[in-house]
Order: sequence, then C-alpha cells, then structure tokens
Amino acid sequence: MKNNVTEFIFLGLTQDPVKKKIVFVIFLVFYTATMIGNLLIVFTIKTSPTLGSPMYFFLTYLSFSDFAFSSTTAPKLIVDNLSKKHTISFDECMIQLFAMHFFGCMEILVLNLMAYDRYVAICKPLHYTVIMNPKVCGILVILAWMGSFVHSIAQVFLALSLPFCGPNVIDHYFCDLQPLLRLACTDTYVINLLFVSNSGAICMMSFAILMTSYTVILYSLRNHSAEGKRKALSTCTSHIIVVIIFFVPCIFIYTRPPIIFPLDKLVSVFYTIGTPLLNPLIYTLRNAEVKTAMEKLWSNRVSSHGK
Repeated sequence: MKNNVTEFIFLGLTQDPVKKKIVFVIFLVFYTATMIGNLLIVFTIKTSPTLGSPMYFFLTYLSFSDFAFSSTTAPKLIVDNLSKKHTISFDECMIQLFAMHFFGCMEILVLNLMAYDRYVAICKPLHYTVIMNPKVCGILVILAWMGSFVHSIAQVFLALSLPFCGPNVIDHYFCDLQPLLRLACTDTYVINLLFVSNSGAICMMSFAILMTSYTVILYSLRNHSAEGKRKALSTCTSHIIVVIIFFVPCIFIYTRPPIIFPLDKLVSVFYTIGTPLLNPLIYTLRNAEVKTAMEKLWSNRVSSHGK
C-alpha cells in the first residue's frame, strides 16, 4: 500500500497553554541537569587516574548513552512546548526512532556488562585482572555497539514496512514503533509480534539476567569481610536501583499489544528523561571514589585559578 504521509503531528504531553509552559520549564531544567551530570561523570572518569578500573570504563559509556538517549527526545519535547504545531517529518521520525532504540539498547547492554564486571570482581577476584583486561573490555563495548545497531535497524525496518495512508496524529511526544502501529492502514498483528519479540524480549531477558546476576553476587558476599561486604553491597545496590527504575517502565511499554493506556506518556517520560537524570545522581552520591575524584578535580581547578 502506498505511503501518503510525509509528516506526523505530536499531541505532546498536554494541549493546555499554561501547562505547556510549565512542562517547558520543568523539562528544560531536567535536560540541562542530565547533560551536566552525565558529561561531568565522563569528564571525571577520563581525567582521574584513580578511576581506571573496568567498572568506571563501562560507567563512561553508560553516562554517554544516558546523555545521547535523553537527547533523542528531550530537545524536541522542550521546543514543541513553545510552538503551536508539533510536527516531525517522516524521515526525521525514522531517525529519531533509530537513535532512541540505538542508545536505549546501548544502555541496556552496558548495564549487563557492568553486572558481569561486578560478578567477576566479587565472585572471581583472583582472576579479575586477567578476565577483565582492557582488550576484553574494549571488545565487549564494540559488541554492545554492534548489537545496538542491529536492534535499532530492525525497529526502523519494521516501521518502514508499515503503510500510512491518512491519520498522522501521534498521541505521544516522540516517534516509537508502538504509537506508529496505531496509525498504520493495515493489520499490525504480525508486526507487533515482531516488535514485542525484539524490544520486549531484550527488556525481559536483560532484566532477568541482571537480577539473577546480582542475586548471585549478593549471595556470594557471605564469605567476604565486613568491609568488603559494605563496599560491594554499596556498589551493587546502586546498580540494582538503576536496573529497576530503567527496566520496569520499559517492560510495561514494550511487552504488550499496541493498546493506549493513560499512563503511557508518563511512563515514557520516566525512562527516556527521568532515568538518564537519576543515573548520575545514583552513581555519584552512592560512590565514594567518584565523589572523591570530583572533589579533587574541583579543588585543583580552584587552586589553579587562584594562582
């Protein structure tokens, strides 16, 4: 069937002029804080000699993924709340769909790599430096990039296979496959099955793997010293919090039929904008090494300006 749609119209989070101004201010603050927080973590890890372990190597990519993931939706949402017409071209919609799933999948895979790193560090400490050497860490990140690319390309192919012949109003604030399925001029049952088996399976399997791995890690801590338990428990607790606040909303969105629920947009806000903002706070406020490194960098900058 021929595709007659050249652009889509977003309904956004609200149509009320006053509420749109409030949304603009709130998400401008959120996005600015997300950019500063994640870029600060990347800068701190890259410039601090004390943060050279694999865990911080992976944390750099998690922060970069958070920054990029939030940037695929937040700027458009912020700008749209200042304009009367919230439109996006068909090609831009496909680009946004690709970028969102690429960096979202990258975040999921990096979280898996961080869990594997903690498993090796706590359960196989004598072999840690051999297993998690720089070459292996680099290969794992490259594989994560490749996996993210394959996943996002699959999403775009599914979207391009849909015919759009009339309705072009998306009851959302960004392009995703599930809202697009509601506009397609054909039966979307098979496409939705492929969508759930792709995005939904990634979310469910990764969440199960991560929670299982952290359960094994926490169980193995019974043989460690009190200080070792405290440090490992603090690190793992931070990771578990990140996993829960990211995956629970994703599972809600990506593992069901294309049915509209009132909470959909609110849940989407939480994992596309909220989680990238919370991650830097969790990893800095609950990590003594990162806080110490940031304090040293700040004191060095202050002393250099003083001189």
